Amino acid sequence: MIRFGLLRERKSPPDTRVALTPVQCVSVQKRYPDVRIFVESSSERTYSDDEYRAAGIPVVSDLSDCDVLFGIKEVPRDHLITGKTYFFFSHTIKKQPYNQAMLQVILEKNIELIDYETLKWESGLRVLGFGRWAGIVGAYNGFLTWGRKTGSYELKPAWQCLDYAEMLRECHKIQPGPAKIVLTGGGRVANGALELLRQLNVLEVTPEDFLLRNHTRPVFVHLNSHELYQHREGKPWNSQHFYANHSEYESSFRSFLPACDMLINGLFWTSDLPRLFEKEDTLWPGFRIRVIADISCDVDGSVPITVDATTIADPVFGWDRQTQQRTAPFLPDTIDVMAVSNLPNELPRDASSEFGEHLLHDVIPELFHPQSAMLEGARITRRGALTERYSYLQDYADGN
Repeated sequence: MIRFGLLRERKSPPDTRVALTPVQCVSVQKRYPDVRIFVESSSERTYSDDEYRAAGIPVVSDLSDCDVLFGIKEVPRDHLITGKTYFFFSHTIKKQPYNQAMLQVILEKNIELIDYETLKWESGLRVLGFGRWAGIVGAYNGFLTWGRKTGSYELKPAWQCLDYAEMLRECHKIQPGPAKIVLTGGGRVANGALELLRQLNVLEVTPEDFLLRNHTRPVFVHLNSHELYQHREGKPWNSQHFYANHSEYESSFRSFLPACDMLINGLFWTSDLPRLFEKEDTLWPGFRIRVIADISCDVDGSVPITVDATTIADPVFGWDRQTQQRTAPFLPDTIDVMAVSNLPNELPRDASSEFGEHLLHDVIPELFHPQSAMLEGARITRRGALTERYSYLQDYADGN
């Protein structure tokens, strides 16, 4: 018998998402008769202990007898169990300093770590993620912020909605006027935001139309890399060259600054990629943006005035254009920034259900393949050492 365990989330603020819903746990056990699933008791999980019990899934206080443990966020060092296989978002592959000690303990305890973020199809696309829900909720939060900024309407926060359906009912209150909106990015996050914009029937226009025309209704333009960056020497756009040579490019977003009222940023950003604009650009009288929904939430990243990540409880801060400092939001001359770092947790039941479906159908079967290329590519540690693919983390793991 193979025992799977669903971990209680212990990060603060608490994350209420789960890797598998009660119904999905039952499906796993039906599909694999040798698998038994146990759930670590939690009072904060979006699916309650009683919902798992009602589905016939045991709820326990200790997962030490389990072989494979599934969580969402990083596991605190003192709760890591020696010799187990863990699945969670480890946030270590970019050498994030706040998780260095956790990786060291994982190695010390001979834990096999498989990171959801690194599970890939042969095409290189990610198998799992919450990006769609980050995009949906982030765009909604952008309109919530706009309503508060302008005083034109009030929305119930997404986390106070039971589910996506209730949130969509709230959307009928949205009346942003002739706002001009820029959406950036081309991945799951941007596509989630695009989904909500289309649900709201916001008119999509071309970049040329966006820059040159005024409208009597809200409109948006969707900009991807070739519309946001240009080669410093004016060379023709080449996607392969761009992704291999970010440092040779500069942002061309400045032309949109005097035309854009709201920026919804879903751009995947790396440190060698130019920012969309610079902090001092906000001093420019032509800088028109009033609200930024920075879904990507890279602190000091593609949106330079994202100086901190915010929380679900307190999602927005203001940027004072004159002092060039963070301040209270919704003041007359502030640029208001929504930069919540765990947006999918505002609709945890919907986000968990979609995530669990992919885990059930695309990942768990790989555990029963003797040589799974997908799992091998995502396995960061094994038997107290980094795997070859992740050996570049050795200095990080050594504390350097």
